[in-house]
Amino acid sequence: MQGRPQKNEAAAYFWTYIDKVEGDDPIAALDRQLPEAVALFTRISQARSEYRYAPGKWSIRQALNHVTDTERMFAFRALWFGRGLPGALESFDQDISEANAGADRVRWVAHVEEFRQVRLATISLFRNMPEEAWERTGIASGDEVSVRALAFICAGHTAHHLAILRERYLA
Repeated sequence: MQGRPQKNEAAAYFWTYIDKVEGDDPIAALDRQLPEAVALFTRISQARSEYRYAPGKWSIRQALNHVTDTERMFAFRALWFGRGLPGALESFDQDISEANAGADRVRWVAHVEEFRQVRLATISLFRNMPEEAWERTGIASGDEVSVRALAFICAGHTAHHLAILRERYLA
């Protein structure tokens, strides 16, 4: 895996996430982000995790569940494309996913631990990805994306939501 993705390796809307990742090594970024995120999450109480900053917005539990589910989905795409499997992958509708997750029924500490375990699995996936797989691409949600871009997207999506958590939920 060499450097940052090129503009043609992901749809324009994914650059919102990719641009949030510092440096050229997405594995290092994923690794650095884990203790920072867990430290932030562990400062949130069970009661506070039910907070919504506005009517119709997700609770903190739902937001973390979304981050975890979305990381799983991006990692699955990276696995699929990295292994050279054929076929396009469907879109991920975050609202349908969250409506069916039951996140508010899961204890906050369980959400935090689930995020931690999923992140460790994501790091392992990318750490063990064959060198030649990083530039492989596939179609997801109707757009071409590379494995390399997906690694950056995983870290950038979490960074995006950590910022929202700090600014809108914990301010």
